[in-house]
Amino acid sequence: MISGASLAGCAAAILLARQGVRVALLERRADPQAYKVLCTHSLVASSYPVLVELGLTEAIEAAGALHNDARWWTRWGWIEPQAAPGGPALPYAYNLRRSRLDPLIRSRAAATPGVDLLLGHQVTGLLREDGRTVGVRVSTHEGERELRARLVVGADGKDSAVAKGAGIATKQYENGRFGYLAQYRDLPLAGGIGQTWFLEPDMAYAFPNEDGVTVLAVLVEKKKHLAAFKADPEGSFLAFVRALPEAPPVDGARRISKLIGTVNYPLQSRRPTAPGLALVGDAALTPDPLWGVGCAWALQSAQWLAEAVGPALAGARGADSPGQGDLEKALAAYARRHRRSLTGHQQLAADYAKARPFNPGERLIFSAAARDAAIARHMHRFASRLIGPLRFLNPAVLARAAVVNLRHRRTAPARVTART
Repeated sequence: MISGASLAGCAAAILLARQGVRVALLERRADPQAYKVLCTHSLVASSYPVLVELGLTEAIEAAGALHNDARWWTRWGWIEPQAAPGGPALPYAYNLRRSRLDPLIRSRAAATPGVDLLLGHQVTGLLREDGRTVGVRVSTHEGERELRARLVVGADGKDSAVAKGAGIATKQYENGRFGYLAQYRDLPLAGGIGQTWFLEPDMAYAFPNEDGVTVLAVLVEKKKHLAAFKADPEGSFLAFVRALPEAPPVDGARRISKLIGTVNYPLQSRRPTAPGLALVGDAALTPDPLWGVGCAWALQSAQWLAEAVGPALAGARGADSPGQGDLEKALAAYARRHRRSLTGHQQLAADYAKARPFNPGERLIFSAAARDAAIARHMHRFASRLIGPLRFLNPAVLARAAVVNLRHRRTAPARVTART
């Protein structure tokens, strides 16, 4: 049983059902076209293998999704990752608005044999026996009902009712930034690809999506900007965008959405399993929206869970039904993979969420990436979450970055000091 029919829940339902597991997919909203509004709509490249396994790439491309190529502004210049001469293309996934993506994956889940999509079913509590979750209580338009299951999966977002019902503690990291975004038409971008501005500590993004729509977003320091944005959100948003280096021509574009934002979006981490229960997506780990990795991690965690628990739930070892011990071992394996894959990323993000300038290591890497194609590609792999922090900051890369910057200092024109 899965609570939440967005990206993580639908992906988990599809992948489990393909293994012969019967899945009840519960969604509190009754509208099958419902979607997450507060999102930059980017699927980084680490999600691509999951999309392939789900069989969604052709449908996503048919919906008009764009490859999420991007360039990043820094005080040392633009970082513009390019494929190595004669080498493979850079890994990619897609930019596609959630108004298209969410109904697409939900309809695919509903059409998967073994999945029962139950709209308008909101989880209000858990059924527990001997310290183990064995089902849920739900509220529907017909009243309250109880549903029992061998495994309950919380795919119900950062405010997960499943996690709260199970008493799973939440580790929260304050976010020193807040954000606003809006969708525009007729907003040309340099090279026709996404733009990111690292302003230390403020951030801005322009992501092209399907149908000629660009998502424009800012994430800015609370201490410096919050009062102005509260007084005049739209005026402050536009003034910030206009002041960007090589700013996109926002005044000539047509806004087609409301200005959407939040002033408090903490990072959160939870233990992703408990007896009879698992969490995926934002329910397990809510990342900083600054990095645009939430959609990918939702899909990846769903895949990890399905790979771990699918055989036990389907009785793959020849048993008529999975033993409780087998399922708990599978849940432990999922928890280990989740922790190993995402904890380092979350810790780095939590530190940068303090709304600070770059530290010495970040200055070393970002400055070198603006000057060296190989390090720019390395940064692209990390930004795409195809490598972890240890590989990103490995000694060989740091040494190359130091050499790149030293050579730059030796060859850069000498500064002329004005005399008065």
